[in-house]
Order: sequence, then C-alpha cells, then structure tokens
Amino acid sequence: MALTGMLGLLVFTVGCEPQSPAMALLDDPVALKRGKLIYVGSCGGYCHNAGSSDVPNLMDCTWLHGGTDQEIFNTIANGVQGTRMIGFGGKLPQGDADIWKLVAYLRSQRQC
Repeated sequence: MALTGMLGLLVFTVGCEPQSPAMALLDDPVALKRGKLIYVGSCGGYCHNAGSSDVPNLMDCTWLHGGTDQEIFNTIANGVQGTRMIGFGGKLPQGDADIWKLVAYLRSQRQC
C-alpha cells in the first residue's frame, strides 16, 4: 500500500510542470501594462510592427526559436545570433521581471 501511494505521488509530481512567471502575471493588469509599454518601446515600435514583413509576428502562435514561456524568455534575454534580434537581458530597468512581463503581455495578445 505504501508503494502504491508513493507511485501515485510520483506520477502526480512528474505530471505537474511548474507554472512560469509569465502565466502567473496574466491576471495582473499592472504587469500586463508594463509588458505592453516594454513591447511598444522596445519591440513593436521598432522591428516587430505591423508593417514589417521581414521579422516574426509576435502576436501569432508561430515561434521560430521555441514557443514555451521559458524559450520565449531566453530569446528575448539572449537575442538570436545572426539576426537583428538583440538580447535584452540586463538592459531593462526591472531585469528579468520586465522580460517575464513582456512574455505575459505577448501571451495575452496572441491570436491563434
């Protein structure tokens, strides 16, 4: 019986992925507003605007460099070598927290 309980706990634990910081921010209007400000000031106002045809659309559900929240975070933080996408890690006032707010904003605006 103890073995069955332990196996059940193991299955439950393995099946639960930790929630990303971005998912936790989806219900936070202040965080989403901050994410939007970052997007407009750093992303959408320059490269990822509606008129650009040579850069990815960040509001659809097609991600060239991985579509999990962590992969999107990594792309924003580190940039993409060989492209115009610079890394924003360490360049935003609130550091990683700002990147997670940006990821949350992108998730809130996606049009799949």
